[in-house]
Amino acid sequence: MRVDRWLWAARFFKTRGLATDAVNAGHVRLNGARVKPAKDVRPGDELEIRIGTTVWTLGVVGLSEQRGPAKQARELYAETEASQAAREQQAMQRKLAPPPLGADLGAGGPRPAPTKQDRRRLEALRRAQRRG
Repeated sequence: MRVDRWLWAARFFKTRGLATDAVNAGHVRLNGARVKPAKDVRPGDELEIRIGTTVWTLGVVGLSEQRGPAKQARELYAETEASQAAREQQAMQRKLAPPPLGADLGAGGPRPAPTKQDRRRLEALRRAQRRG
């Protein structure tokens, strides 16, 4: 079974096109080697998938010709304990990290219009970013 199709069936990517793009970009490694989308994947193979800053290391357990429910997709792979611990640690770090600079601007209702002071702060941030 093609690696891009397996990634789509295992629900790592929403579309097969996105899975193909990720494989072409080098975000997917099969048994430690960079692969092309048409590379065959078999049970027992090891995949390393990078989605954003998250890295999944998993073993292929099964194959599926079609995309099924999430429970069924979860049975297609077994994530390594080290990978699972690393992802949980990364999630905890994101949760405990301070909010990004300027995230508190315009505090209020769902999406209030920025105040004059908020606009001045935003403009100062933009100027600082342009300067480098």
